[in-house]
Amino acid sequence: MDLKDKVAYITGGSKGIGLGIARVLTAQGMRVAISGRNEGVLQDAASSLNPELVMTVVSDVTSLEDEERAIQAILAHWGRIDLVVANAGLGHFASVDELTTEQWNSMINTNLTGAFYTLKASLPALKDSKGYYITVASLAGTNFFANGAGYNATKFGVVGFTQAVMLDLRPFDIKVSTIMPGSVATHFNDNEPSEKDSWKIQPDDIGQLVLDLLKMHPRTLPSKIEVRPSRPDKRS
Repeated sequence: MDLKDKVAYITGGSKGIGLGIARVLTAQGMRVAISGRNEGVLQDAASSLNPELVMTVVSDVTSLEDEERAIQAILAHWGRIDLVVANAGLGHFASVDELTTEQWNSMINTNLTGAFYTLKASLPALKDSKGYYITVASLAGTNFFANGAGYNATKFGVVGFTQAVMLDLRPFDIKVSTIMPGSVATHFNDNEPSEKDSWKIQPDDIGQLVLDLLKMHPRTLPSKIEVRPSRPDKRS
């Protein structure tokens, strides 16, 4: 895909993996819309990017109406959408006997239903552009652990959802992939990235993976990508 003047929409784009993807794509001349729930945080993120290549959209992925408005705002501004990255996500970690129904529902609604709503809202635009839909899942979608029942379930769901969607959308020449990172140096789960996280995957590394997918020959589709830190002495 020639990226010049192409348009990407990244949910959860105000920090972490989403912002890392935005940095890599705008460095290639791609126009990028980042969304999140907090206008101030979005503006701070946008200030770190090329102002000519970025726009912000306030949207909560748990609302189909919000996502539809976001897509319409991007189309009104740039006229097309070539890539959608469903990245917004959150995690609550507790034993199943302590995990609350509110925590369970917030993960299901954001991580899994949010990915569906984002695709549902953007699908007509992706059909027009014969574009690309990418979800950011997790190794937690196949590697399960104690205190992860809710998070594991949602990421397992995202992997399955994306793989089925890939088959649904192939007839429309829309490419679909899921990226499953291990430990990434982000603010996830109240972490404050610092030098101690230097062994982890960095957000821009995920951006490079997205760029590699976009530049791959159209005949080739890596439908599921697992990626983990390369140092074997660290937890993946």
